[in-house]
Amino acid sequence: MTAPPPSQHPPRFLALADGSFGPMSSKTANACLRYTPGRVAAVLDAAQAGRTAERVLGFGGPVPVVATLDEGIALGATAVLVGIAPPGGRLPDAWRALVARAASLGLDVWSGLHTYLADDPLIAEAARAGGATIVDLRRPPADLVVAAGRVREVDATVVLTVGSDCNIGKMTAQLQLRDALVARGRRAAFAATGQTGILVEGRGIAVDAVVADFIAGAAERLTIEASEGADIVLVEGQGSIIHPSYSGVTYGLLHGSLPHAMVLCHQPSRRAIVNQSWVPLPPLPELVAMHEAAARPLRPAPVIAVALNTVDLDDEAARRAVAEAEDATGLPTTDPVRFDPGTVVDAIERFDAARRGA
Repeated sequence: MTAPPPSQHPPRFLALADGSFGPMSSKTANACLRYTPGRVAAVLDAAQAGRTAERVLGFGGPVPVVATLDEGIALGATAVLVGIAPPGGRLPDAWRALVARAASLGLDVWSGLHTYLADDPLIAEAARAGGATIVDLRRPPADLVVAAGRVREVDATVVLTVGSDCNIGKMTAQLQLRDALVARGRRAAFAATGQTGILVEGRGIAVDAVVADFIAGAAERLTIEASEGADIVLVEGQGSIIHPSYSGVTYGLLHGSLPHAMVLCHQPSRRAIVNQSWVPLPPLPELVAMHEAAARPLRPAPVIAVALNTVDLDDEAARRAVAEAEDATGLPTTDPVRFDPGTVVDAIERFDAARRGA
C-alpha cells in the first residue's frame, strides 16, 4: 500500500481550512480531528478565529482556530495539512503563497489534493529552501495491475460501504464500525481508498487518482493486503453508482474489492446529488436493489445495514430518520457517529457468522 514516509517525530498539523471550516466543508481536517486529535495543533480559518474545533464541529476538543500561519507555528505546528477536499481537488489559488511560505520556514506540507504540490514549482522550491518534505497523499503507486478476481481467495469477510452520494460518510462509517468491532475483540481491518482515510490509517491508495483501467486492481490489492491478519475487512467506499461525475471509481471499487456484503450510507436530508440537482436520489429500497444488482454478476453481496449521516438534524429528527429508514428497507439502521454503531456492528457479525457457518 502507499504510505506516508516514516518519521520518528509524527507531525503536528496546522490544518488549512480558511473560509471552509465546518461539518461538511473540511472533510480532511475533520477526520484528523476526530480520529487523530493529538496530531492537530490548530486549524487556520480567519472567519472562525478565536473559537475551538469543538465549538465549530461539535468534536475536536479545545484545538484552537487561528487566523494566521504564525499563530499556528507558535502553537507548535510542524506541518501544514490541506484540510479540505474540494471538487476537482485543486489547491485554492489564495492558499498557494501561504503553503509556500510554510514550506520555506521548514514546515512539511501534507496534501490530499488531485494537484500534487510536489509538482508546483513555487511550493517545491520553497520546500527545498526550507528543508521541508511534501507528502502528496493522493499520488498512487506506480506498480498497479488490473484486477483478476484475486479477492475470491481471501478468507476474511469483506464489507464495502456504498452511498447514495459522495461526501456522505462512507469513510467515517467504516472507521466507527472498525473501532467498535475491535472493541469487541474482533480482528477487523480498514482499507483506506481515499486521501483522508490514508491520513488517518497511515496507508492506502487513493483510488480516484488511479488510471481507470487499474482502479479495480488497486481495490483488489488494498483488500488483499488489509485481509492479512484480519477476519473482517472494511473497505472505504467512494462516490456513488448514480453520480454523474464519480460513478467510475464506485464501480471500480465494487468490482475490485468483491465484497461479501455492503453497508448503504445516506444523508436523509438530501433529495438530489450535491451540485447536480438534476439527479434526484432514489428511495432507499431502490438504492439497495441497485447495489445488489451491480454486485451480483461477480459475487452476490447483500446490503445488510444502513448508516445514516444526520449531522444537520436535531436529535428527534435524527431518531425519526433512523426509524423511517429501518421501516423502508427492513434493515438495521443507525447513525454510527451520533448514536451507538452497535446495530450495524451486530449485522456485520451475524453476516460473518452465517457466512462461515455456511
